[in-house]
Amino acid sequence: MLTAAAGATWEAELVASLGHGAHPISVSRRCVDVVDLLAVAATGQGQAALVAADLRRFDSDAVDRLWAAEVVPVAVVDRDDVVTTSHVRASGVGYTVPSDAPPEVFSSVVVAAVAEARGTRGARRAFANPLECLGAVGEQRSDRGLPAANRPSAALRRASGPELAAVNGPGQVIAIWGPTGAPGRTTVATGLADEIARLGQGALLVDADVYGGTVAAVLGLLDESPGLAAACRSAVAARLDAAGLAALCWQVRPALRVLTGIPLAHRWPEVRASAIPAVFAAGRSLAPYTVVDCGFALETDEELAFDSLAPRRNGATLAVLDSADLVVAVGSADPIGVQRLIRGLAELRDTGVAAPVRVVLNKARPGVIRGDPGRALEPLLSRLAGRPPDAVLPDDRDALDAATAAGRLLAEVRAASPLRRALVSLAGSVTGIEGVAARHRRAR
Repeated sequence: MLTAAAGATWEAELVASLGHGAHPISVSRRCVDVVDLLAVAATGQGQAALVAADLRRFDSDAVDRLWAAEVVPVAVVDRDDVVTTSHVRASGVGYTVPSDAPPEVFSSVVVAAVAEARGTRGARRAFANPLECLGAVGEQRSDRGLPAANRPSAALRRASGPELAAVNGPGQVIAIWGPTGAPGRTTVATGLADEIARLGQGALLVDADVYGGTVAAVLGLLDESPGLAAACRSAVAARLDAAGLAALCWQVRPALRVLTGIPLAHRWPEVRASAIPAVFAAGRSLAPYTVVDCGFALETDEELAFDSLAPRRNGATLAVLDSADLVVAVGSADPIGVQRLIRGLAELRDTGVAAPVRVVLNKARPGVIRGDPGRALEPLLSRLAGRPPDAVLPDDRDALDAATAAGRLLAEVRAASPLRRALVSLAGSVTGIEGVAARHRRAR
């Protein structure tokens, strides 16, 4: 076991007690701060780290790096300090122990924490480790050991048909992903979030594209607003809740909030992968549905592959997909776009994403493919990707240009647009509201 307590009384007393009695744990190194702790953890000198909860820079990034080094973090908090306990748990620490507990309690908590980590290896991804990001280490992700708010709902897991039943409780996270080539991820994300809000369901639209987020520009919002980067900073410090997240959002419509992304691509390190789950936890409390426009790339940077402590540009995208309850994979309805989509779906499976995936063909238009693009491409996707498209969105360039020029939502500019009607249908199938209304109409 490693300890880091900045000279706290409990550390010296614990070390002295462990030296005089028979305990299943022993202290291999007393670290002076978080930097020292992470350096020692990387050398494999400990299986667990007993850390003072108020230690400077002991945040979600530090916790993530401990997990990457296969060291289980255990936080020591003052008895009945509910606020600090909730903060460390939000940072990813699953076990805490009171600072005035006897050595036997310290031993039992550490042993239990290590035993659970061994039994659920692969349940928590350490985004500081590139191999674990790609699902190459351990088993496929399990929901065991994850907070209840991060577990996909049973209704979402069972979804395989055209409808997705609405669920109660914590809000759902819908990740809008697609391969390279601009298949229209932002168009689908903004349209889907808006139509969900128009169905009477609160929606939070998040721009998490670390390569070229354009949600703010599309909606005519100030792209210098704090947005997701500020939310990640607050989440790392365990100070983000629903109210704090709402303060960082734009209120576009009564039921629609927007959390803008980074205006410059070189600011991608500010969107920390380890902070994404905490941001979504606040989002689940803020809105029934959180729609996330994320980046396309899923691979890790080869130049950084041997530095497990270096930040990962694609870590944020992997964290979004890992935390999502539903993934909407968007591809262009043309030969090249479908080819990229098929390869992208295979790459998506390789990452070990547990959430169900819906395939949406976007920009469907006559001329590129003879006849109806949806019907023409359905057998191709069924044969090569193992599934037909769940939705086909027409390419209504005139309506999109008008909405972009005005900096407004598609429904506000061209309410009768064929693309808008298709997005209404998609939003209804995701929430289950459309299916319920259709059954009521047939019953009449």
